[in-house]
Amino acid sequence: MSTATTTTTPTLAGGNAQLATFWLDNDLYGVEVEHVQEVLRSQGITQVPLSPPAVAGLINLRGQVVTAIELRELLGRPPRAEGTDPVVIVVRLHGEAVSLLVDAIADVVDVNARDFESPPDTLDGKARELILGAYKLDGQLLLALDVNRAVGV
Repeated sequence: MSTATTTTTPTLAGGNAQLATFWLDNDLYGVEVEHVQEVLRSQGITQVPLSPPAVAGLINLRGQVVTAIELRELLGRPPRAEGTDPVVIVVRLHGEAVSLLVDAIADVVDVNARDFESPPDTLDGKARELILGAYKLDGQLLLALDVNRAVGV
């Protein structure tokens, strides 16, 4: 079954889920906690010639080579300010580690399926394809990132 046309909520056991949240260009995003392996401060990134624009390069994670995905590029956001280091969120999908470069890490939040809505109409094409939907939190919209699509799984 193709997930390209299917909108699903993150895994909600009993209607609830936990999302690890992060900031990207003043917007709050979240990925399911079960996918997050670790969060790291800035790491040395080795660029890879001729790689797609969203691939920032490779990170050496204790001897393991991990691809670094620049979420700003992937979501069609402007580049990070020069001299500003990203935070690295290492996610594990199907036994493989991939790192997501974000602006800042936030909290782990509990969400409920009843608060889940379709992606906002204000999202453009690139971002719209990678967002499962949104949760309304107190005074903030939390965009649920489809981590599988974001890393190309």
